[in-house]
Amino acid sequence: MSALVLGPLLRHVDETSASIWVETDGAAVVTVRAGDQQEHVGRTRTFRVHGHHYALVHVDGMTKGGKYPYTVEVDDGSGAEQVWPEPGSPYPPSLIPTLDVEKPLRMAFGSCRTAVEHDAEGNKTHGVDALRAYALRMAGVTEATEGGDPDPGGVRWPDLVLFLGDQVYADETTSAMREFISSRRDIEQAPWTELQDYEEYAHLYLLAWNDPANRWLLSTVPSAMIFDDHDIRDDWNTSKAWKDEMEATDWWHSRIVGGLASYWVYQHLGNMTPEERNADPIWNRVEARDAFDPDGEVDISEALDAFADRADQEPTSYRWSYVRQYGTQARLVVIDSRAARVLEEDQRSLLDEAEMEWLDDQMRGDVDHLLVGTSLPYLLAPGLHYVEAFNEALSGGAWGARGAKLGETLRQGVDLEHWAAFQDAFQQVARMTLETSRGQRGRAPTTVTFLSGDVHHSYVSEAQPTRREARSGPPLKSRIIQAVCSPIRNPLQREWRYATAIASYGVAGPLGHVVARSAKVPDAPLRWRLARGPWFDNNLATLEITEPGLRIWWATGDVEGDDHAHPRLRSVSEVTVP
Repeated sequence: MSALVLGPLLRHVDETSASIWVETDGAAVVTVRAGDQQEHVGRTRTFRVHGHHYALVHVDGMTKGGKYPYTVEVDDGSGAEQVWPEPGSPYPPSLIPTLDVEKPLRMAFGSCRTAVEHDAEGNKTHGVDALRAYALRMAGVTEATEGGDPDPGGVRWPDLVLFLGDQVYADETTSAMREFISSRRDIEQAPWTELQDYEEYAHLYLLAWNDPANRWLLSTVPSAMIFDDHDIRDDWNTSKAWKDEMEATDWWHSRIVGGLASYWVYQHLGNMTPEERNADPIWNRVEARDAFDPDGEVDISEALDAFADRADQEPTSYRWSYVRQYGTQARLVVIDSRAARVLEEDQRSLLDEAEMEWLDDQMRGDVDHLLVGTSLPYLLAPGLHYVEAFNEALSGGAWGARGAKLGETLRQGVDLEHWAAFQDAFQQVARMTLETSRGQRGRAPTTVTFLSGDVHHSYVSEAQPTRREARSGPPLKSRIIQAVCSPIRNPLQREWRYATAIASYGVAGPLGHVVARSAKVPDAPLRWRLARGPWFDNNLATLEITEPGLRIWWATGDVEGDDHAHPRLRSVSEVTVP
């Protein structure tokens, strides 16, 4: 029988339908039966990529606000076998919770998660997996730490978990991943212990998603995802010099093609609505399976590789960004801040022209809350913001050729490549944000809230227009918030925590403004201050729409005694935005 390798992952869910993703170990027909009487049935054949077999099953006909238990069956031609839920599972039945846009939205979010063992050694080197602690609390396997329950009224499952980048680490591999790489090639040769191709990415996702507790959570909470640099490689698309250096190697092409191809399969496919999938060129290949293979399992390897190669070389050929609408209470706009970059020094931008136009259409009001998911924090610590802006000007020749060379070295050496280091894009989005918050793009939301990760510490900032900007237009009607949750499981070493705090919130403050002015960096139309943080625990954050604002809290996992298998959830911080 064809066994279930990974999944099920519950991906896009709306009021009447859901998409469930699985990987099997052979060609098969996959059936999902949902409902108390298993009355809602979705069925499809697998498709094949480089010897791996996948299915995305669409189940329809449900009603909004329902909770439908479901099972998964796999049939390789010798008869169907139920493969989920697994026999003897300690976790509750997996459910499809259909969307109810009239219910206040609750959404978990975070970024940066490595896959190491959930034992004493793994917790010593990487801390407790906050996602796993969250899953165990949701499942009722554990209770919250005494006095630290982030949800004292009883656990209400989130309507969505949003992963904001670095779901997998293709460049900083674990011992288990290095063992797999060593079994198939010489790690003394490039790309050494980093990932080489699709096959290695497939194994990396297996390690990331096969823990039973996390696997259960992903089977019952809808998820949305976007990549960041480590999904491909540290500093991915930092600058043209960086990209030129990578493309000069003999291993980068296989890496970027394998990374983007596997991202489409494992992450992006489930981000799309059914209508978006129907317009997707690769999904159309899957749906045309009967024209490719008389047995019905189409092999899209060649087409997917060609697509990934083109998406890298011609970023305007494909959009990884997407939007989800939750009635009038919220719009979630998730931005690709990596693949859509323009890297020429005379026209650098975090988003290409087409992507910026798309974002401009989404940055509008007529919702209670505009939520903007971007892996890179839009608002860094103010001083660090201006240090990065100065570095962009320096690298672009503001202080001559020698300064440009120094600027590029610093840019790659200390990761100066956030929104602040792409001033053109930062300024454009600032204008969109101000216009939306002033009610110039439809009814002003209560908040415009940026949700981010990447920086391996968490914090909350709030922005206002500068005095000059305030005099140039109507007053703000929205609160502008930056909420960061990073990491889920990959903490900074303690000495780096102090260095990060001092550099970001101390030294960089006065230094950043001085050097930025020296290079004639334009002032931001916004000024912002740290409202809470920073803190460095492994965290998963949860945002809930309340009356009339937002509640956001961060939770981590604690090990009691030597029970590393059952970490307990504890609240780290909480912010209410009225």
